[in-house]
Amino acid sequence: MKVVFACPQCQAPGAARIETPSVWRCRHCQQELSLPAAEPSLPCCLICGNRELYKKKDFPHGWGMAILVAACAASFYTYLWYNKWLTWAILIGTAMFDGLLYLWVGDAIVCYRCQAHYKGFRATAAHQPFALTVGERYRQERLRREQFKAGKP
Repeated sequence: MKVVFACPQCQAPGAARIETPSVWRCRHCQQELSLPAAEPSLPCCLICGNRELYKKKDFPHGWGMAILVAACAASFYTYLWYNKWLTWAILIGTAMFDGLLYLWVGDAIVCYRCQAHYKGFRATAAHQPFALTVGERYRQERLRREQFKAGKP
């Protein structure tokens, strides 16, 4: 089980394995963070303690866009060459490949507040897909904190 997060003090990227209780130290600001052993169901965020978590597919978006762009470019050229069967084969084959990737790739659990990504945990009924209203509430909270740090009322 792994967690990828930003340091609470300096926002530098960090990662830790959390099979056992451990202490994580930031390489930039030397901030120490005590990480308890996590339950497989992950009831709350181990970094900030927030109970509102959501699940998402643990797949790099860049790869997904690269597959989509490659399929569109290939089908565009095959269509220009009046080879409609190959065009349809590329488009349908890519859709099938995308569906298989969706089934094959596991879920990651993400904290709304600190954006910590938990990999290797079991998603439960409490971990619903991303809710825009909850995400917007935490985005506004983050903006208010940044304004407060900058000294703006």
